[in-house]
Amino acid sequence: MTTVAASSAATTNPFAAFNTQAKAASSTDSTAQQDRFLTLLTAQLKNQDPLNPTDNAQLTSQLAQISTVDGIEKLNTTLGTVLSGNQDLQAMQATSLVGRDVLAAGSSMALAGGVGVGGFELANGADAVTITIKSEAGQVVHRATLAKPAGAGAWPAGVHTFDWDGKTDAGAQATAGNYTFSVEAKSTVKGVSSNADSQPLAMSRVDGVTRGAGGGVTLQTSSGAIDYSKIRQVM
Repeated sequence: MTTVAASSAATTNPFAAFNTQAKAASSTDSTAQQDRFLTLLTAQLKNQDPLNPTDNAQLTSQLAQISTVDGIEKLNTTLGTVLSGNQDLQAMQATSLVGRDVLAAGSSMALAGGVGVGGFELANGADAVTITIKSEAGQVVHRATLAKPAGAGAWPAGVHTFDWDGKTDAGAQATAGNYTFSVEAKSTVKGVSSNADSQPLAMSRVDGVTRGAGGGVTLQTSSGAIDYSKIRQVM
């Protein structure tokens, strides 16, 4: 009968090759992996050196490792199912936005019916917020410091909106069309004024919802495609 004597390396980790294969495998067939493990385990025990048998602690460690691999695969499967269900729910929720206006990062503004609407987000609040509106040609048509919210000593952190009546700095009525705007926020601490973190938000009308191959939800709007997660406020 052929006798297989374990080398020092094999004695240290008799299933090293199997572990490497198991970690690299992308298959989720845990049953097949368990079958391979049991086959190797049986062969190891059958052919071990009677004078130098496999250490019980090492054997227990190997059994624990195959259980861990199996557990991780089951957990990944469960998480995948939960994620898929969450993405389905997100897509269904997004359909309720069709026909509504939303605010997302952007600096475009449409002037229609003598009214333009924009927004901005303040990270930490501000003492003063100034809006500059430009034509498509890049010319400044209106610049104004916005009045603070009623009863507030300063602009609080968060999302805010503003309306433009279409009047230029010269007092004329601007023509309907597309414009851009920028936001400049200032904070004053102990008499020293500095820039406050601000983000312009453009208003868009949601026309449809699509779900990408990767599971993400995208809104088709009047300003183009917007990732659902980028929406800052629903009007």
